[in-house]
Amino acid sequence: MAFFDREIDITRNIKIIEWLKSELLTDIANLFKALVNGVREEVHESISETLSNIILISYMLGRRLGISYNSIELKIHNKIRLGIIEEHDVEKYYGDLSELARHLKSSRIESKV
Repeated sequence: MAFFDREIDITRNIKIIEWLKSELLTDIANLFKALVNGVREEVHESISETLSNIILISYMLGRRLGISYNSIELKIHNKIRLGIIEEHDVEKYYGDLSELARHLKSSRIESKV
């Protein structure tokens, strides 16, 4: 009976992975549609909703593929640091990576309080 349960769990995991992949593609398509019309105040909420969905789905998809949330966040922090060191264009011209690093650090500090 344990083999049957394991087989059902594997099948369920595959279905969830496929569902998450389709949700990710749908949200990316929705983001592109919203951006075609330009970023205006009335679509600001829609774009932030879609971007948050993409981030959430990415975390869940990683988890289903056996990647821990901590591992994903460590990769994000490493990419931010590397972008700052290599002076990526968004950092060089806008300081976005430094700002994101500060935001993530302050979010962690506030959540611990």
